[in-house]
Amino acid sequence: MSLLKLKRKIDWAVFDGEWYKQQYHSVLSFFELSQDGEIEEFYKTKGRDLKHSPNPFFDESWYLQRYSDVRELVASGEYHSGFDHYVRVGNLSHSPHWLFDEEYYRRLYLDVSPEILRENNIRNGYDHYLNQGSRQLNSPSVFFDPSLFISENPDFKIDIEEGPYIALLRSVPEPAVYQKRMSWYFDPDWYVKTYPDVCEDGVLWQGPLHHYLTNDTPLKYNPNQYFSEDFYLSCYVDIAGAVQNGGFRNGYEHFAKYGQYELRQPEPELSLRVYAENTKVKTEVAKYAKSSFFVYYVMNNGIIDQSGYTEEEIESISKDVYQRMSRLRLPLLLRSKIDFSCENPEVSVIIVAYNNFAMTMTTLASLRDNYDGRIQVILVDSGSSDEVKHIERYVNGLDIIRTVGNVGFLAGCNAALEKVKADYVLYLNNDLELMPLALETALARFVKEPEAGAVGAKIIRTNGLLQEAGCIIWQRGAASGYLRDQLPDVPEANYVRSVDFCSGAFLLVRTNILKELGGFDADYAPAYFEDTDLCVRINKMGFDVVYDPGVTVIHYEYGTSGSSGSNQLMLINQQRFIEKNSDYIEQRLPRHDGQLLYARSAYPSLKRVLFIEDYLPFRHLGSGFTRSNDIITVLTNCLGCHVTVYPVFRNTGEGDDVYSGFPDRAEIMWNKGIDDLTDFLKSRPGYYDAIWVARTHNAERVAPVLADVAGVMPGCKVILDTEAVAAGREQQKAALRGEQAQHSLDEMLRQEFRSAGVAQKFVAVNERDAATLRRLGMQDVTVLGHLQSPDRSAPGYDARKNLLFVGAVHDKDSPNLDSLIWFVTQVLPLLDGRLPDDVTFDVCGFCGADIDLAALLPHPRVRVLGRVDALAPVYNAHRVFVAPTRFAGGIPYKIHEAAAHGLPIVASDILREQVGWQDGTDMLACDHMNASSFAEAIVKLYTTSDLWGEIQHNALERIARENQPQAYINAIEKIIMM
Repeated sequence: MSLLKLKRKIDWAVFDGEWYKQQYHSVLSFFELSQDGEIEEFYKTKGRDLKHSPNPFFDESWYLQRYSDVRELVASGEYHSGFDHYVRVGNLSHSPHWLFDEEYYRRLYLDVSPEILRENNIRNGYDHYLNQGSRQLNSPSVFFDPSLFISENPDFKIDIEEGPYIALLRSVPEPAVYQKRMSWYFDPDWYVKTYPDVCEDGVLWQGPLHHYLTNDTPLKYNPNQYFSEDFYLSCYVDIAGAVQNGGFRNGYEHFAKYGQYELRQPEPELSLRVYAENTKVKTEVAKYAKSSFFVYYVMNNGIIDQSGYTEEEIESISKDVYQRMSRLRLPLLLRSKIDFSCENPEVSVIIVAYNNFAMTMTTLASLRDNYDGRIQVILVDSGSSDEVKHIERYVNGLDIIRTVGNVGFLAGCNAALEKVKADYVLYLNNDLELMPLALETALARFVKEPEAGAVGAKIIRTNGLLQEAGCIIWQRGAASGYLRDQLPDVPEANYVRSVDFCSGAFLLVRTNILKELGGFDADYAPAYFEDTDLCVRINKMGFDVVYDPGVTVIHYEYGTSGSSGSNQLMLINQQRFIEKNSDYIEQRLPRHDGQLLYARSAYPSLKRVLFIEDYLPFRHLGSGFTRSNDIITVLTNCLGCHVTVYPVFRNTGEGDDVYSGFPDRAEIMWNKGIDDLTDFLKSRPGYYDAIWVARTHNAERVAPVLADVAGVMPGCKVILDTEAVAAGREQQKAALRGEQAQHSLDEMLRQEFRSAGVAQKFVAVNERDAATLRRLGMQDVTVLGHLQSPDRSAPGYDARKNLLFVGAVHDKDSPNLDSLIWFVTQVLPLLDGRLPDDVTFDVCGFCGADIDLAALLPHPRVRVLGRVDALAPVYNAHRVFVAPTRFAGGIPYKIHEAAAHGLPIVASDILREQVGWQDGTDMLACDHMNASSFAEAIVKLYTTSDLWGEIQHNALERIARENQPQAYINAIEKIIMM
């Protein structure tokens, strides 16, 4: 929006005598006041105390109710009134009226700095709105839609120079207007019917919306039938905490500002995420730039208009667009002269082309752009009549085989096999495009998994839906593409699996296997089931056929399927396939929807484990999430379990990390949360052998869910991994703050583990916590610490410099933040003059969005590095690791990690006790309240090379003894094999 300099007075900052006389007529009459001067004087001497508003644009009562800190300042006499506060200091950060939201308006319409506003003589968002935005029909908040207001009140008089918002606020009184809908976010009719008591005190309210936004019990009322305050706050405990702390007036304020765009669920029957995945809904919402899926749902009462194009029509259109785009690219590709000339190719690509010159060129260009390495392209021109027959004019380095007539895909591929020079052969259709890194990723799979014989792709059709995510062979020989017609980003399509077969549209195979098998079986000529048969024969040789979602292609899916002749040929070759592979087919599952989850993988897993955590446990999150990540990795990569990772809180900001942050054979349910868990488990009856619940507090969250699904989860065992016993940490925190604990340690423990009965097996991070669990009556308890390997090649004393702290700071109550502030304010100043001035204290780790470490840690030695994905170079560059934690539970991962990298540690006595190491031998430990002893230990370790070397050696030995990878793997195997 362009900014016009304002020349009018600031309407919200002045006293409006005429409006005041109308608004408070009865009060002024009682005092027999009518003159302008005496009315304004009355406001200043008495009206402010009566919480009168000075003009229609500022609501004094609401302002004091909404901002409790302002209310306290007015009570103390620092400001005459809420209006006085707003005019003097609050206007840039606070909202003046229940129908105007400063933050919302600035974000939506004035995304500029305060300096730019000042340059244009604009005081704040409200100033702009009253002078420009109202007449331009901008929305001042989610609760007032000017266009909707006008349509609901066609007879309401509106000055075109002012707009509906100003007209509404000046209209004193207009009770009928306030009874009508002003926004899709609030339903006044439903509200009055649901809460009839609102009408009993009608004199206090201007209408239902006014009541909803200004009542004293905001958690008691819902704004419409599509939002439940109780449900929302019970599902999203992070929001409940923010509401309790005054960050939001209620859950709906959060939902309207943020939750709806994060696709959080507003009430039990409305899954916004599912609704938003509907193609028609996406299309319709995209038409309204300022709308949302929730608003669209409300406007249409949840009904999706399915009129318009059918799925078949959509796919036909998308294919037409794809062909047109291929033709549009063609002149550019012809001029670019694609070149595949090379010696000693790394991969040989076989393409069979029958006409479709433009698409063939698109495929070749996509292949060349996709991989910089040496590629041999063997192109079989299967009797083309278009420019394919002259393709060597436009592409260099092709090995071309030309046939008389269209010999088909199978015969063409087998003829090309004779020319293959590389160790890997890629069968590639001439009607597809490779997405970034497709070929590189496929080749890397063979290095990562030597048992892989073939690698297939995630194939997406031109309509944006899946053709397949790996393929299934059923017991009677039928074959199907897994997840056909689903969205490509669904979690089920995005983890690596060994499958029955993958389509020959993109199939990378080891050359030695292909030559041993003789390529495709010629009995399937001219087409159908040849790629299925090849993959089965590869499986029979003891090699895996691997579906890798990192290998993604867009496929036109060109062909003649659907004609009577092709259907007959398909049936004949299916029967031939059954006869040739009866031994393999007999071991497959019968075709049934209930078997789909089991059939999607070619081989059964050791165990199927559902791993539940607060959030997706990315390693950079620290705070126990690194340990959870290690457990998932061991279960998946070392023990061969199928692991489904399931967060309590839906992932909202880590989409780029979801699949790179975990083992690629783990299924990551990034689009789910605790509110989806019941339906999720019911959709997978009997599927999981074990549910691993990370963190004790999650036992309480999943307990009612597990009770509800008990009938469909027979034999499924629940493992409760406590990660850390919290009660002791809370007592430490209370003592640190000089607070008296309200409950004894035993009472806190009983409260903490009140839902532990949901589990049959328990995991503790150390022996001390394990003893606590056993004392509480838990029998099957296993200790599982941290996974580390000592780096014997770690740099020595002279190669290192500076102090290091590694730890996540998720919120202002974080023990890491407490320790950092204490260390920087109390310890760092004691190092001045004792360590060189250029020695820095580097702080590394994830930081919550509302935490500004740079502002909280102002000492000149401090350098805030933030999140660092590769920590090894950071550890190897520093001389001393500092861990001044003053309250904690479990075992600090950072201690073991630093020690494993050969970085000696100065830590609090609390952490030393947790790891059970020796002060002066394995680390230096200090009283967590004694800043001078901490400083002394740091100086001693930093400046004494002999001591430094001794501590490094001893700590590495500790890691070697106590954190052995094989022992860690064995412990997890023991836990899971119950």
